[in-house]
Amino acid sequence: MGNKNLLILGIISVGIAIITTTVSLVIYHNSGDIYLDRSRPGYLPDESEAQPKIESNYSFGTSGQINLEVLDEYIKYYEENVDMIDDLEAPFSNTPLSDEALGIPSGE
Repeated sequence: MGNKNLLILGIISVGIAIITTTVSLVIYHNSGDIYLDRSRPGYLPDESEAQPKIESNYSFGTSGQINLEVLDEYIKYYEENVDMIDDLEAPFSNTPLSDEALGIPSGE
């Protein structure tokens, strides 16, 4: 009798797992979240969606004297970067967090 109860419990637990997995996948698909999954190769952004990466040739020295000339140079490059940020059309959109903006290769 114990083996029969164990078999029934196993079948019921597998059935519950299949049902909950099916329900969660249906919700995932119907909510549209499946299209936001950029890790899947078919859902990577098109080249038209990609924006050019902002590159800077400036590097602030890690050693050396700090004087007015060095600070002025740093402030100049700092203000240029602030101006680029201010020029963004929609600073709170997903664009600044896109793979291209973050320098993440697309894997192609």
